[in-house]
Amino acid sequence: MLALGWKRLGFEGIERMQRNSAVEEAISILANTMRLHAESQMRFGNLFKVDREEAINNLDRAFEAKLEAFHTLYDVSKTIFSYFDHGDTALLIAVRNAIHHRNHPLFRSLYSRLFFDGDASRWLGASFLLASYPTLHGSPIRMSHYVRLDDLDARLDPTLVSPYLDASLKGDKAKQRFMLIERQLGLAAIRQKGFSEHYPENQIYLDLVPVFTSAACRTFKAMKAAGITFKGFDAGVYLQLFTSEIEVDLSNPKFEVLPIVFTPQSRTLASRA
Repeated sequence: MLALGWKRLGFEGIERMQRNSAVEEAISILANTMRLHAESQMRFGNLFKVDREEAINNLDRAFEAKLEAFHTLYDVSKTIFSYFDHGDTALLIAVRNAIHHRNHPLFRSLYSRLFFDGDASRWLGASFLLASYPTLHGSPIRMSHYVRLDDLDARLDPTLVSPYLDASLKGDKAKQRFMLIERQLGLAAIRQKGFSEHYPENQIYLDLVPVFTSAACRTFKAMKAAGITFKGFDAGVYLQLFTSEIEVDLSNPKFEVLPIVFTPQSRTLASRA
């Protein structure tokens, strides 16, 4: 009877069932990592006061786990959705690949660079330009993960001839990917803002959390339209939130200045990042 059932489904039907099952599992895992990252962000402030290294590493590893889970979803669903047609999803895959291989010093978080690269007090009196993106409904995204903008350029802009350039794409394909990301994420406006206000390149940062949020919204909508089931509690929660309630405006970067001020007692940052 089972064999007869498989025969009726046919090869294409079986293949589609297997693919959908893999996609459902990938969405469930991704949703779980999204919740764990949110929980790490919530605990960050109090833990930072007690154990700075653990707080920063926990948060960074939680974000990287989201990138890994997003890449797994890409692996099993790229026949459903064209990830490289959109700047947000293309950037996440590129950053995940860069962090996964880690044969370069790029894409370390702002806190990691501030506190793990020598004495943090060397930045006393400096200011950082932080670029992020608003939501269309007005409510802010209360999480962040800032990386240097010039890290992105060094990895993805083939005109720079960087030693850290991504070698997986070459020639026109590499140029087209970078131009797509730059155009859809308004990177030229961020660079111009930094240049006009005289920020050194290593003090201009881009927030990847709204980029991730935009990519998740775009991908989840495509999976829902394809009839993929969102299984598990976390996936069910994010299905509603990311397909009908949140939308990020990537065309309109917003800016925040982070001045570096340390208190004599705690030597902690006076502003969030």
